[in-house]
Amino acid sequence: MLSPIIASSNNWWEIQILAEPALEEQIFWRLHKFGCQGMASQATKDGQTNISSYLPIEKGNVLDLAAMALWLKQDAIASNYEVPVTKWSVICDEDWASSWKQHWHPQEIGDMLVIYPAWLEPPTDGDRQVLRLDPGSAFGTGAHATTQLCLEALEMRLWGAKPEDNLVIADVGCGSGILSIGALMIGATQTYAIDNDILAIKATNHNRQLNNIPEEKIWVQEGSIQDLIAHMPHPANGFTCNILADIIIEMIPYFEQLVGETGWGILSGILVEQVPKVAEALDEYKWVIATFWKRKEWACLTIRKSEY
Repeated sequence: MLSPIIASSNNWWEIQILAEPALEEQIFWRLHKFGCQGMASQATKDGQTNISSYLPIEKGNVLDLAAMALWLKQDAIASNYEVPVTKWSVICDEDWASSWKQHWHPQEIGDMLVIYPAWLEPPTDGDRQVLRLDPGSAFGTGAHATTQLCLEALEMRLWGAKPEDNLVIADVGCGSGILSIGALMIGATQTYAIDNDILAIKATNHNRQLNNIPEEKIWVQEGSIQDLIAHMPHPANGFTCNILADIIIEMIPYFEQLVGETGWGILSGILVEQVPKVAEALDEYKWVIATFWKRKEWACLTIRKSEY
């Protein structure tokens, strides 16, 4: 029988995972699938990554958490990494809010953007575009290397864009909507976003409103890349895809339908060691890697169609 504190709907599981940095993306994915909210990560002094996440108490019990810890262990063993250390405890609503928020601070990205948590008052005298964000349970706070790389790549591609250019960006796996919003702030005119998680759709719409972006500027819907292609009135100028490498490989056959003849793509969520197999799949469908950036263990590829 659950004790009164465990049974209260105003309490949360606080989950702390200490792991090798290369496992961060996989752990975020597991936590997201498990239903966790407010995920954040911090580097430790000994080179490890400490991941914090929160789960409403009614959505899991100790056995569920133990099963998740076992999945994380199996994921690490399968990838030849050290097994993560997973711990959990019960905290109340007030502690959840303060614990989650203390892990996340404003983050300058590239030369144009600063990501600001929604609960902080943004500056009014800076020379950067302020992107306010409340990710909820959706991936994408700007703190993760893959998100930063994608935003920097968007800045490189959209630098100097004018409204009359009417640049359209497709966002495959939009998460919190950070890439769609960032693209509009940098110079895009319109974005089309898709995700297979309804919570990501809600987060994207919420963050669009936080940044006073008109509803028609970000078309967003739950679905697949095929659904996105079907709903776009014409091909985009470019697209972003910040997902796990294996999922990207599955999507490559559809990339050609996302963009026009001179279209381009930005891919991340890829470990450096996974780049060769992604490159091989891209080559099969006549895409070439234009630039290859990396940060820590993570890679970001900008791609274009082959001329041959």
